[in-house]
Amino acid sequence: MNHYEEAASRELAIWQKAMIRRPGYFNRLSKNVQDRINRIIPERVHEGITTAIKQMFRLVLFGSKITTANPKTEGSLELREAVVLEKIKFYKHTAAAEGGITGAGGILLGLADFPLLMGIKIKLLFEIASTYGFDTDDYRERLYLLYIFQLAFCSDQRRKDIYLKLQDWANISKLLPDDIHQFDWRTFQQEYRDYIDLAKLAQLVPVIGAPVGAIVNYRLITKLGRTAMNAYRLRLKQSNQLALLN
Repeated sequence: MNHYEEAASRELAIWQKAMIRRPGYFNRLSKNVQDRINRIIPERVHEGITTAIKQMFRLVLFGSKITTANPKTEGSLELREAVVLEKIKFYKHTAAAEGGITGAGGILLGLADFPLLMGIKIKLLFEIASTYGFDTDDYRERLYLLYIFQLAFCSDQRRKDIYLKLQDWANISKLLPDDIHQFDWRTFQQEYRDYIDLAKLAQLVPVIGAPVGAIVNYRLITKLGRTAMNAYRLRLKQSNQLALLN
């Protein structure tokens, strides 16, 4: 095991501990407030948002094939992750530019940021999966991307549950439904919306919308990229492709 591999293994271990850490007091308090707000929102509004997000994800993630390079079958962990970091850097700047433009355009363009940013995030996940050697033509590999997305943008209360699914992916993947409609889209959209709501609302405010949009999008892509890297390190460890991570 070389120096880089040792560092990656330590980072993975630290990340795994963070995934099962109990939520702090203020996080639980914030979650309780958001849950109360969600209970106030009319059911038809929740249904509408859930349907919109489900259709958006089905179109981007499970609809037409996203153009992605073939899975890499060779190369050291250090070489692959150098490529991954470059991709994350590119998409961070892309998302920041998109957030700045839509944030400067007022409410209408601000609302357009949501599907545009989601498309950027999904494209990044496809690129990362391919670089680590996983074939996203496989339906279950695309579901794995969906769980990574959830893990990156969920509450601390849900974090451990989602992480444990990824940790036991070899068994969980065999139990996944073939019909994407059976996925728990309601919880997914609420968790994602709660995670980004406050920052995205600030993006709609005149004058500050552009810088807020750029900063928020940059940080969201950073969070997603790091989550994906560790999720795929975990996969490599599980499949014994890298003895160094055993």
